[in-house]
Amino acid sequence: MHSTAVDTELLDRALAELRDGATTWTITPIAERIALLERMMPRIVDGAADMAAAGARAKGYGPDSPWAAEDWIGAPWALAQNVSACLHVLRRIAAGEDPVEAGAVHTRDGRTLVDVFPATGWDALLLNGFTAQVWMRAGTTAQQVRDRAAGEYRGRPGRPAVGLVLGAGNVAAITALDILHKLYAEGQVVIAKMNPVNAYLRPHFERVFAEFVERGWVRFVDGGAGEGGYLCAHEGVDTIHVTGSDRTHDAIVWGTDAQADERRHDDKPLIGKPFTSELGGVSPCIVAPGPWSAADFRFQAEHIVTSKMNNSGHNCIASQILVLPREWDGTERLLEEIRRVLRQLPPRTDYYPGADRRLAAVLDAHPQAETHGDGDCRIVVPDITGHDDMLITGEVFGSALGVVRLPGSTAAEFLRHAVDFANDTLPGTLGATLIVHPKTEKTHRTAVDTAVAELRYGTLGVNCWSAIGFLLGYTPWGAYPGHTRQDIGSGIGFVHNAFMLEDIEKTVLRAPFAPTPRGLFTGSPSLSPRPPFFVTNRTARTTIERVTRFTAAPGVAKLPAIFASALRG
Repeated sequence: MHSTAVDTELLDRALAELRDGATTWTITPIAERIALLERMMPRIVDGAADMAAAGARAKGYGPDSPWAAEDWIGAPWALAQNVSACLHVLRRIAAGEDPVEAGAVHTRDGRTLVDVFPATGWDALLLNGFTAQVWMRAGTTAQQVRDRAAGEYRGRPGRPAVGLVLGAGNVAAITALDILHKLYAEGQVVIAKMNPVNAYLRPHFERVFAEFVERGWVRFVDGGAGEGGYLCAHEGVDTIHVTGSDRTHDAIVWGTDAQADERRHDDKPLIGKPFTSELGGVSPCIVAPGPWSAADFRFQAEHIVTSKMNNSGHNCIASQILVLPREWDGTERLLEEIRRVLRQLPPRTDYYPGADRRLAAVLDAHPQAETHGDGDCRIVVPDITGHDDMLITGEVFGSALGVVRLPGSTAAEFLRHAVDFANDTLPGTLGATLIVHPKTEKTHRTAVDTAVAELRYGTLGVNCWSAIGFLLGYTPWGAYPGHTRQDIGSGIGFVHNAFMLEDIEKTVLRAPFAPTPRGLFTGSPSLSPRPPFFVTNRTARTTIERVTRFTAAPGVAKLPAIFASALRG
């Protein structure tokens, strides 16, 4: 699996140093683990602008570009937010409290649910109207949830171990957040192999994790598939976590030679170590019919375009299939608004390796496809009919959006078809988004509740792009349970799980259907303006810069500037 060009000596040395450090990390008391994160926060803030600028440059635009907001969101803010979430829970445990407040765990229709967001008063203020619940696997009781949370700090610490994190090449924070999870939730020291696409982030991460590096708890290495293969097979690595595609996972576990299929069939892996993964898929955005106003069409078009165009669609959770009601008079109107938003966005390229080839294949397969950007990008395929279509069968990882129209003369009928289509036809179970007007939800309460319960995705966003679950820290992130190494789908395991919950089925996020003050009239009142993660938000970069500094060190004096910027967005 590895070539002779791999510098095995360097990798061996890094693993030997981590092996020595593993024991000391295991016995590091919670007070010191908290102090390490507290000292990390200023390093995140001090290097935030440089880290965000590095991401912008790598994608081909300047740090002052409107697009650069995503580099603040997906790097320094995501990191600060996840550290903040981890600190919140660790401080509770250190103070002798349970990780999860007793009142946050409750049972509904025989299922145990945990309210995980908002976790603090600041959360409720900054993301007003946003909520998240973790649904536990069937049969898990409320008492079991409370007893099993944060086992690493409550009598079930992990044994000293070295975890390998194979970094993703797209969103900056992924690698850093996976390291945090390994250290703090699983109690393992970490060797992190940077993906060649964003290896430029290594010095930024080494600065953020400086104390962990100095004390032999984290090591960063560069390299490609050769280095990755060597590390995976190394006896000095105990566990593996990979973010990428199912092909990456299968190449590691089963190999790429002629015997790979036979090994998979016989369940005889080349690598049999504990292995967790987050592997993407074809993510749907389902839109229920409803009594939408002109402003609703505009706002939700911006929302849907954001879920496609953030990072140029190079996200494992980017909306790839838009599921619309065939018989709704709003379907064409929504598509027209989506086209308008796509055309008005500033130029940018699909920077991820191979994107041009993948987008060309989409255009080649769809003579009716539309392009709404410069060149062959921002593709909309307005009416996909066959389930063997390439946009339905595999992840494009670029700026292409396919539209599938399903029958149903009522919202309830349509949702039944949409849930079946998403669960049974689309590959992958990482995340799905459901957009439904509050009046529709009120009129068709049972149908909407059933759809939410039955969609088999690790994160379901209701009026909220499911990717927000990646960012919050309190919201476990991973595929819907049930995949196996022989049929890996979107992966196995959950990360970003600040409460360190076990027996997770999925996270359900909710956001206001409309921003303030319009939400008052749609039945979704909140104080939230147009979200700063929208690609159409005019003040997003300034807002997120301010929110990042606030998250690292909250204070009332910082709020007026945040709200002033957010309300202009």
